[in-house]
Amino acid sequence: MREYFAGDVSAINGIEVRQPGAQFSQAAWQAMRKIRPGKVLSYSELAERAGSFAAVRAAGSACAKNAIVLVVPCHRIVKTGGALGNYAYGVNTKEWLLRHEGAL
Repeated sequence: MREYFAGDVSAINGIEVRQPGAQFSQAAWQAMRKIRPGKVLSYSELAERAGSFAAVRAAGSACAKNAIVLVVPCHRIVKTGGALGNYAYGVNTKEWLLRHEGAL
């Protein structure tokens, strides 16, 4: 984590993690791990990458249930149109993380 906050935003990519969750949540978390630093996806794009274009609410729920923030980068998921949306640690933190990674 030290490397990430020191500026190497790809330092967290190789960290292996597991967390319990439903099949769609697992697929959404895997899709989040594939989003490169400096990039964002909308909730609908996340739903599609997780296997169900219509599961936008489930994509949001997967973000909310994610217990391994940063490593499973739910902060890279935004609303359609680019609005930041919610974040468990506050919108200011989400904005800081996205700026740190070069997405904003």
